[in-house]
Amino acid sequence: MGYVTAEAPTRVELATCVQCGLCLPHCPTFRLTGLETASPRGRLMAMSAVLEGFAEVDDVFVEIIDFCLGCRACEAVCPGLTPYGRVLEGARAEIATQHPTPSRRLRRWVLGRALATRGFVSAATAVAAVVQRLGATWILPAAVRRSFTGLRPLAGRERWIGRSAEPVADPLGTAALLAGCVMDPWFSSVHEATVGLLRRAGYRVVVPEAQTCCGALAAHDGHASEARRMARRNVAAFAGFDLIVADAAGCSAHLKEYGHWAGDVGGAMAERVRDVTEVVAELIADGRLPRSELPRGPVAVQDPCHLRHAQRVVEAPRTILRAAGYEPVEIDQDAMCCGAAGTYAILRPDTSLELGRRKADQVRAAGSTVVASANPGCEMQLRSLLGPAYRVAHPVELYWEAVVEMAGRVPAEVDR
Repeated sequence: MGYVTAEAPTRVELATCVQCGLCLPHCPTFRLTGLETASPRGRLMAMSAVLEGFAEVDDVFVEIIDFCLGCRACEAVCPGLTPYGRVLEGARAEIATQHPTPSRRLRRWVLGRALATRGFVSAATAVAAVVQRLGATWILPAAVRRSFTGLRPLAGRERWIGRSAEPVADPLGTAALLAGCVMDPWFSSVHEATVGLLRRAGYRVVVPEAQTCCGALAAHDGHASEARRMARRNVAAFAGFDLIVADAAGCSAHLKEYGHWAGDVGGAMAERVRDVTEVVAELIADGRLPRSELPRGPVAVQDPCHLRHAQRVVEAPRTILRAAGYEPVEIDQDAMCCGAAGTYAILRPDTSLELGRRKADQVRAAGSTVVASANPGCEMQLRSLLGPAYRVAHPVELYWEAVVEMAGRVPAEVDR
């Protein structure tokens, strides 16, 4: 039958792969298995086989495509500039259409509808907070339990959506912050650091009420119509702002690709999107944010895939950590995926755990009990495997603590 959706990988996209194999040593699943079908090259060949009518979107094809983490490490080394992330999402859109299962239908609702509904997220967070406080993780499915142990203490409510804050320095412009589906209720202290730093640099910060989930998780799982709906809503919510900031690497990477999901207006919005590490590093370089003279010791740096491979942002987190007084310690020159990969840790727990253990071992070998990671899924994966003896935090959180210490006080509360 071939492909039937508009999202399907195209012949032009697939032809950019020259089968050179340079991607193979950079692919986590190929490194684990040594199988060609577990490599980017093998997956692209499978996509081409379906396109040309030599194969179908069947169980074999689904297994080949779904085993991929979507880390996009292959893109960073591809001489043909194959848009692997795009074609992977297209192949999964075909699977969602041609090969629906109860699990995939449930994920369509959760990732495409529920996460875009703040009432659902708030209710789920409140329940999770009770489970966390009672230590009742035994009630959770086994596939969810390990990731759940990597959560920060939950407050059970949103804190930032719909709020704004005035600058505390010479005005620089207006920045809009993506609250995210779970960043607000689960990682609100990252937002606190982001807002505090932007204000100190001179930005007025707004967290638009009308925004929704960025749509990354839905897009990665093949739910294209839901991803487009969320993109269109965010394009409207973030219209008119000088700068759009996301403080989760997976979100910032997806927002930068809104040209695909929302056409020309999405592309115009994408040009104003920056990951918070990019913005803060530039503000430090410009002298709008200070550098600490107090040494704080080593910090192990974990590179989220969608920051390093998808956005090519490597030096910015290290610049921020040095400005906070830390000495960044490299743990993995290849920046292999930690195994979290959105829903992958739940859907493929064995593979996720193996990759996570390797990353945790790298952190232990680095000799630092402080770990910097700029993505929530990576943070949860590392915390669940490293245990309470290690602190895992966003680079801007570590830097914000240094800024507050230098200032000797916490700036005034944001406005309602």
